[in-house]
Amino acid sequence: MTIDEIKLILHQEAEAVRNIPVSGEYARAIDLIVEYVHGRKGKLVTSGMGKAGQIAMNVATTFSSTGTPAFFLHPSEAQHGDLGIIRENDLVLLISNSGHTRELIELVGLARVLVPEIEFIVVTGNPQSSLAKAATVCLPTGNPHEVCTLGLTPTTSTTVMTVIGDILVVGTMKRIAFTGSDYAKRHHGGYLGAKSRGENQIKDYK
Repeated sequence: MTIDEIKLILHQEAEAVRNIPVSGEYARAIDLIVEYVHGRKGKLVTSGMGKAGQIAMNVATTFSSTGTPAFFLHPSEAQHGDLGIIRENDLVLLISNSGHTRELIELVGLARVLVPEIEFIVVTGNPQSSLAKAATVCLPTGNPHEVCTLGLTPTTSTTVMTVIGDILVVGTMKRIAFTGSDYAKRHHGGYLGAKSRGENQIKDYK
C-alpha cells in the first residue's frame, strides 16, 4: 500500500466522522442515560451483533469505567437466559449499521415482554429502519461508505459508531460531574490508575 493510499483512507475516515449528523437527539440520549442510570439507579445495557457488537461491548466498558454502570448483552445469548440481566429502570443502547439486524429486532420484543416500558437508544446507518422506528432516540451514523476495497467489511461504519459512543460517554461524564478522584476509584491498577492518582513515579506497566 502506498503512502497516498494510506492518506486517502485516513481522509475518508476523517470525513465520515465530520459528517456524522448532529442534532438535539444527543442531548436526549444523554438525558435518558442520566435519568435511568443515575436517577432511577438502573443500568445501561448495550447490544449489537458482529463488529457492531464489539463496538457495543467497548461502549459498555468505557461507560462503566467512567461512573455509569453498563453491561454488554449478546443478543443471541439473550434468547438463552441472558435476557434476565434486564430489569426495571434499565436503558438499552443498540448498535446496528443496517438497522434490520434480526437478533436485535427480536431482542427489542423480548425486552418489552420483560419490561414493557423499557426505552431504547439506537445507533444506526438507517434512520428509517425497523430498529430506528422502535427507538426512543435514534442517532444516525450518516451511513458512510466503507473504506474496505469491497465496500462491505465494517470499517468506516465502526469508526463512526465508536465516535458516537465516545460522545455519549463524554457527555454523560460532564452531566454527572465525574472527577479524577472518581476515576481513580475504578482504576486501581495499570498506568491509567497510577496517573489518575497523581503518582509521580509511574512503573513500567504492561
